[in-house]
Amino acid sequence: MRSRHVPARPDSTGLPAGGSIVDLHTHTTRSDGVLEPEQLLADVVAAGVRILAITDHDSLAGYRELTAARGAQPSLQVIPGVEINALARGIPNVDELHVLGFGVDPDDEAFEATLARQRAARRVRFERTVVRLRELGLPIDAQVALLDLTRDDALGRPTIGRALIAAGHVRSVEDAFQRLIGHGGPAYVPRDGLGPLEAIAAIRAAGGLPALAHFWDAPLRIDLLRELREAGLGGLEVHHISFPPETVAAVGEVATALALVPTGGTDFHGDTGTYADAHAALVVPEPVGTGLLSVLAGHATRA
Repeated sequence: MRSRHVPARPDSTGLPAGGSIVDLHTHTTRSDGVLEPEQLLADVVAAGVRILAITDHDSLAGYRELTAARGAQPSLQVIPGVEINALARGIPNVDELHVLGFGVDPDDEAFEATLARQRAARRVRFERTVVRLRELGLPIDAQVALLDLTRDDALGRPTIGRALIAAGHVRSVEDAFQRLIGHGGPAYVPRDGLGPLEAIAAIRAAGGLPALAHFWDAPLRIDLLRELREAGLGGLEVHHISFPPETVAAVGEVATALALVPTGGTDFHGDTGTYADAHAALVVPEPVGTGLLSVLAGHATRA
């Protein structure tokens, strides 16, 4: 699921949108976002965020770059994070489950090897999609040639979507997903990689907290969530920017009932506006951020 800009609104907490100091779901150019890590950091600080998680798909490169380059910034706490698009093999009516990993050890070699295999599978899928589009008479070879593919970025379909826009084949990334590269579309190429149980186990092994991202159906899939919790799931994204107030309330009740740590964020990629635009619609109560930090501190103490 990609970030989308939605009108500023209060959520079920009654807090106004746009004043959140917490954003636990963001993407950079190290996966399928449009901003370089340092630019995202600058925009986040300008918006008033004080607790941030960089959650690029299958990559911790953006987090590593920021921690190496930014120096001391006591006003901002950056949590190492990752998002793994897990194949929901055998789970009825679900194609993928997106598993966020918070507080993972960025120096864990086994976890990095797992992420590297995920990125390699993404690159194969990317290349096959380019071929499929060419066969459909919708070439994007010239646009892809302008990308820096020498970096080990986690390539994703939004990057394909942007190339399709540049080639004049679609109007927007959303249009690209709806007509061409989304599930069931003529240019859709199936994903390969980890399943949700494997993703949860890998995040746990790296010292992190696995949390399920933007799962609208949480109130209707309690049994599934219980199974995932038994496998090690520890959190649930309650305050996703696309959730209307009634969904926030319903998913929040599920998190409470199952003792899952609530998270939330913009899921910012940058295709539909600036970070300031996304932040203007964000409502993540401060205790969500401080609560996650407390849980992660407990993990570190036990480790």
